[in-house]
Amino acid sequence: MAKSSTQFICQSCGAAHPKWSGKCDACGAWNTLTEEAISAVPKGMKPGKSKGLEVATLADYAQAPPRIATGLAELDGVLGGGLVTDSAILLGGDPGIGKSTLLLQACASIASKGHAVLYVSGEESLAQIQLRAARLGLSKAPLTLAAATNVRDILSAVDKADAPSVLVIDSIQTMFVDSLDSAPGTVAQVRTSAHELIRAAKKRGFALLLVGHVTKDGQIAGPRVLEHMVDTVLYFEGDRGHDYRILRAVKNRFGATDEIGVFQMGDAGLAEVKNPSALFLHERSTAVSGAAVFAGMEGTRPLLVEIQALVSPSGMSTPRRATVGFDSARLSMILAVLEARAGMRFSDKEVFLNVAGGMRIQEPAADVAASMALISALLDKPIPTTTVAFGEIGLTGEVRPVSREQARLKEAAALGFTRSVIPPSKGTYAGAQNVAHVDALVRLMLEA
Repeated sequence: MAKSSTQFICQSCGAAHPKWSGKCDACGAWNTLTEEAISAVPKGMKPGKSKGLEVATLADYAQAPPRIATGLAELDGVLGGGLVTDSAILLGGDPGIGKSTLLLQACASIASKGHAVLYVSGEESLAQIQLRAARLGLSKAPLTLAAATNVRDILSAVDKADAPSVLVIDSIQTMFVDSLDSAPGTVAQVRTSAHELIRAAKKRGFALLLVGHVTKDGQIAGPRVLEHMVDTVLYFEGDRGHDYRILRAVKNRFGATDEIGVFQMGDAGLAEVKNPSALFLHERSTAVSGAAVFAGMEGTRPLLVEIQALVSPSGMSTPRRATVGFDSARLSMILAVLEARAGMRFSDKEVFLNVAGGMRIQEPAADVAASMALISALLDKPIPTTTVAFGEIGLTGEVRPVSREQARLKEAAALGFTRSVIPPSKGTYAGAQNVAHVDALVRLMLEA
């Protein structure tokens, strides 16, 4: 018999420690070490017989795997065209953001098209799922439901020739393998449960959708290896104070990783937003200083959002800088460049920067729009409402070109914007004003 021993596993990164300590040496997290039982391999154990490897060459290229349309164009676009058979997809997001609602709507649509779908919940009872489906108007969908947490019971239902086309596990942190002594949600249980389910999906050819909890930092809870095991990792983002939800792919073996899907939460569930730019700008105020419209790109989709700035005098030696939806480090850089290269004084001011609508901007092309909003707030001069801006700012104050400028300007023109502030460009665009340096941007704002 194998000897039983224990080790301490970090529930944040999965690192193993021989003894307990308050801090994980691998990731630096505090109070995350949990004792778990392990089995030692007997010294005299002989290796089993190998079955060999199935090898192939690059010339043996297979055709693109078949996909299953979910019926939600925004979700299909993020996935790259739909669910790929024998693939594993991990969906993470804050509690109550709408992960289960999104998957229930997608599964009901898939089941209505003749595909067998099994929705397994480890957090809700069957009655709770049925009530939510009735509220969403999905009661008539031929969707099979189950409430279970034992992976062995789930595998007995799907690891067979007539396996369903789609299996949903909500959530992977509630699943457990009865051969392990640790509790559900621990690193060993999450890793082993995911491995067994993914192995069955690859073997039987069904699409596996796993719902994952997130930590307070917004990362999927459990071992980091979980994200490496799956084919696609999706994050469902949004501000609880807004109705908008953003579905973003951070890993996708069958499509692009920079696409987003936009949804709006309502009484009847999640509705797709076909024109997100108009949605994010429909409540925009007019003739107010500190507001600039940024023409950005999310994957292949141009997206217009409003960047709002507020600059106020500070009585503290270290004024506050706060951001919502914008990188705080990049704000500090922009403020330093504006002060050093353009003579705009922000060192004695408190600065607040917000991206309206709950969006999060990650591309450097937002530098010019953020700078215009900051200058407008400092000078108390409104920016014309028909103006959009984009461009990257360097530490020397130069304004650098960005990609896909034609697509950005085309989206802006479709929404009625007639003037743009952009970096020096090889193309000629109607109403475009080229700025090569931040001091030219300041002069432009002073003349506005």
